[in-house]
Amino acid sequence: MKPIFFFITLILLVSSVSAQSPDKSITARVDEIFARWDKNDSPGCALGVIKDGKLIYTRGYGMADLEHNVPLTAQSVFYIASTSKQFTAANIALLARKGTLSLDDDIRKYLPELPPYEGTITVRHLVHHISGLRDYLELTLMRGGSFEDYIDNNDAIELIARQKALNYKPGEKYLYSNSNYVLLAEIVKRASGKSLREFAMENIFQPLGMNHTHWDDDRSMIVKNRVVSYGVGKITPWQHFIKNINAVGDGNLLTTIEDLAKWDQNFYDNKVGGAGFTEYLLTRGKLNNGEVLAYAFGLGRDEYRGLKIISHAGGFLGFRTQLIRFPEQKFSVICLCNAGTINPVNLSEKVADIFLADQFKAETKKPMPPVNQTKPPLSFTVPATQLNEFVGSYYSSELDVTYKFIVSDGKLTLKLAHQNSYTLMPQAQDQFTFIAGTMLFLRNEKAQVTGLNFDGGRVKGLRFEKRTN
Repeated sequence: MKPIFFFITLILLVSSVSAQSPDKSITARVDEIFARWDKNDSPGCALGVIKDGKLIYTRGYGMADLEHNVPLTAQSVFYIASTSKQFTAANIALLARKGTLSLDDDIRKYLPELPPYEGTITVRHLVHHISGLRDYLELTLMRGGSFEDYIDNNDAIELIARQKALNYKPGEKYLYSNSNYVLLAEIVKRASGKSLREFAMENIFQPLGMNHTHWDDDRSMIVKNRVVSYGVGKITPWQHFIKNINAVGDGNLLTTIEDLAKWDQNFYDNKVGGAGFTEYLLTRGKLNNGEVLAYAFGLGRDEYRGLKIISHAGGFLGFRTQLIRFPEQKFSVICLCNAGTINPVNLSEKVADIFLADQFKAETKKPMPPVNQTKPPLSFTVPATQLNEFVGSYYSSELDVTYKFIVSDGKLTLKLAHQNSYTLMPQAQDQFTFIAGTMLFLRNEKAQVTGLNFDGGRVKGLRFEKRTN
């Protein structure tokens, strides 16, 4: 009787699962999207498709670890980069709803080591990326570092605290900065008395049964099924990146497709956070002038092909990640990839195109912008003899680093310690650009070059003083 009972139960179980699974013709089309990575000599992606709170399709395409021949699966443990930010923000939201902190608290209440700036930076400013704080990762590169260098939260906070100025006054603009979320992680620790890892484990991950998820604040910890990330190799087709970062908050959450599906379900049932938690997390930021932003609590609110979406992507080293949710359709796509050449945002949208093909709304075509009939400006040139005015060493106290400029082959060249040289291209009087940003050399009343201002993508107005010729 027992074998028969077991066989009947198995049939019922399989029938139940298959009833929730998409048609094979659909999954075949999905698999085709990832076919180029679905082989044993390539990194790739893990995919999860969720409908009505159920994982209806999961697949691994490619390898989690090429060196040890480990394939990708829904149980593979990924570093999800900035897709992590929604979890940091959720911890802040939990503390705010409990009254442990206020979103309108001055962050120096928790972080007194930060200098006073022009205007108070609040916790709310950090959540919505409107603080004006310079991005610590970009600052790390500007001082000659690498993303493969060791860095933890203490290192990040020390670098942020060295900054004497902001990119702009708090609340004036939106500019995405990883510094905001590293500081939020430290605020969780100082307000609750528990590290972000401990607080999140007790208040989010354990209650939701996310048993393979944690903040990776200890790089020496052995993590089963950990995924390695890759970039294009110089000798072999792929080379792996060395992840030494211990900093958490802006990234560094380790998790799986299956665990993220449990978090996705919490969006609808609010098992963690209680009634109204989702609405709280979807509160948009607002600038000083009243403009409402698309960025909420570590989540972007937007539309795709006429349907509302909530999403956040991530990228660091060779990891590329995306979690996109269509709330009105109760449909989500999770795409976690381990090669820097892969675009999971585009892939997730292609998957959604298949499953939601009959639900997309007609898109209104935006009018084409008028063609610019003006001629492009002629390139700016600086005589080689004048380039010598910029030669010398320049020091930044905010980075504690010296930049050395020389003239090489008739061009102004920047030399950084432990990095390659960079050729600067003249754009205007005393202004040069290169891959990392724009440098404007400064002069005194005698027209002598005395320093420079460096503007990068997420770092503005970084000052260097000229020390030697």
